[in-house]
Amino acid sequence: MATTTYLDRFLEPVTEALTPDVAAAIVNLRADPETEAEIEKLREKANEGKLTAEEEAAYKDFVEAVDVISILQSKARRFLARQSS
Repeated sequence: MATTTYLDRFLEPVTEALTPDVAAAIVNLRADPETEAEIEKLREKANEGKLTAEEEAAYKDFVEAVDVISILQSKARRFLARQSS
């Protein structure tokens, strides 16, 4: 996916600035319970095709944020793996 490739490359400087503590914190990033509950409601409404335009925009923002966080977590895991080698 081209977007992931560009995003991955765009975030590469972050990897270069990681420390073991920061990398571990990124790997362990999780949404707080309130955010999880909000996203679950949006997920359900999306599956039912019942999102309002505002909810659809919020859900799209969530999906995009998850993409960024997933890439950062992947980079942090690779960084930590190299540190332990």
